[in-house]
Amino acid sequence: MPRDTATGARRETPSRRIPRELSYVESATPELFLPTRQRPVRVKYRRLRADTQIKPHSHAWAQVAISTSGVIRLDVPTGTYLVPPSRALWIPPGVEHAVTMVEDADLRTLYFHQPVGRCGPGVARHDEDAWRQCRVLEVSDLLRALVREMPTVSNAGPALSPEELAREKHLSALILDEMRRANPVRIGVDLPHDKRLRNLCEAVIADPTRHETLEEWARDTGASPRTVARLFRHELGSTFTQWRQQVVLAKALSMAASRMPVAHIATELGYSPSAFSAMVRKSVGQSPGQFFGSQ
Repeated sequence: MPRDTATGARRETPSRRIPRELSYVESATPELFLPTRQRPVRVKYRRLRADTQIKPHSHAWAQVAISTSGVIRLDVPTGTYLVPPSRALWIPPGVEHAVTMVEDADLRTLYFHQPVGRCGPGVARHDEDAWRQCRVLEVSDLLRALVREMPTVSNAGPALSPEELAREKHLSALILDEMRRANPVRIGVDLPHDKRLRNLCEAVIADPTRHETLEEWARDTGASPRTVARLFRHELGSTFTQWRQQVVLAKALSMAASRMPVAHIATELGYSPSAFSAMVRKSVGQSPGQFFGSQ
């Protein structure tokens, strides 16, 4: 049985899963949900099956992706995020992104009106810098409930009554307030620009248990382990082991969202329960139960 390079503990050999082929769909008429000053928050709902990807696209307005059931993956030029229902991803205007359903998902996309030169859910100017980049946010029970109550009728559908518009206005104000209060979550997986390293990183994200060592992963790229290690330090500011642990934590969070027991998560990710617990404690300073519960 192999040993984990980060903890020295013995690791389990996970069962291999055959990846399913993705089916691709276009971003469905986002222009029909255009947010405006009068209607600053719009919500679009789609029920999508696992292994469906919404092709890369961008918007002139800000977006938040929330799955009220099921785990989704969002890819942006600088990184990738696995987003369970307990979290949401803020995407600033103009950032290209692709959304992949890891599981069958109820995907709600929130579009936010952004006044010229401003960015964020109505925050003060000195707080806007944090909102000019993608950020993962905790989703409160209240925010999730508010999103579910928002109208999802497009501009091509029946016009909302004055009463419905007034209710939407109140819900929007509460959503913006909850967004401003939401705690950022420092879990995400950065991606490099170097093509060889990016291909390696994508392979690790797809199946982090495929190989045990950097030497084995480097062999797939045609580069030496020393070159790959140097690229990790130069482009991502971390070692391969540190970066891979972020992938494992993101995967584990998505599994925990479906209430999979910690021992099963550890086995699926190639760890013994004790080695997995040690890795999580070293990475986030909490036990797996504490960390997954807080997320």
